[in-house]
Amino acid sequence: MVMGREPVFDVLTGLVRTFFGLQGLRIDIGGQDHIPRTGGAVLAVNHTAYLDFMEVGLVGRKSGRNVRYMMKAELEHGIVGWLMKHCKAIGVDRSAGARSYSRAVAALRAGEIVVVYPEATISRSFELKEFKSGAARMAIEAGVPIIPMTIWGAHRIWTKDLPKQLGRHRFPIHIRIGAAIPSTASADDLTAELRVAMTDLLTLAQEGYEMPAGARWVPARLGGTAPTPDQATVLDQEELARRRAAAERRAAR
Repeated sequence: MVMGREPVFDVLTGLVRTFFGLQGLRIDIGGQDHIPRTGGAVLAVNHTAYLDFMEVGLVGRKSGRNVRYMMKAELEHGIVGWLMKHCKAIGVDRSAGARSYSRAVAALRAGEIVVVYPEATISRSFELKEFKSGAARMAIEAGVPIIPMTIWGAHRIWTKDLPKQLGRHRFPIHIRIGAAIPSTASADDLTAELRVAMTDLLTLAQEGYEMPAGARWVPARLGGTAPTPDQATVLDQEELARRRAAAERRAAR
């Protein structure tokens, strides 16, 4: 689907570009030509930062596309809900996942690019986590390809367990986009192929990126002090337990 007039998306894009300009971000994109100018596709992206959706949106715009985000359904109220509606975001309700999935498949069949984070949640280790199969399943059902993409550096701005860095810091942001993967394999095989492609792209995104030894935002594998994947899993489990306990307390009240 070719990008049409979407005033709200246009305004938000302008605000994002202004925000990035004030921060002095140095964004380097490789593989932009892999984003199709027409037709449906799943855009699979690694997830290390709260604001990495902004880079995803700009990548889409560079190819004349307004991407469609899948966002938590509980945000569908107030100003955020209004923005979601006017940007054609797809609300994800974990208690009614089939409906969200069907909406995403319908959008893909209608020629939209739907953004999916196969890891589901932010990676505290900044390495790729285990992938869910949703991206592959919806691509297969809609008959569209998956485009792998990785972002490196956005987690330095705002991520879990680290202080926000929202000022003018001139951080480099490396984005690498791979060739479309046809959705002709089984969901498991396609998910495995996607993970291999994104692993290679993440390595490419990290090449030439200065990463000081001992820095908290640098993966342990590369000499930093970020949690290892195993340590990150424990932290994720602890966070989930806290959320469940808080939900139970609210329900009890």
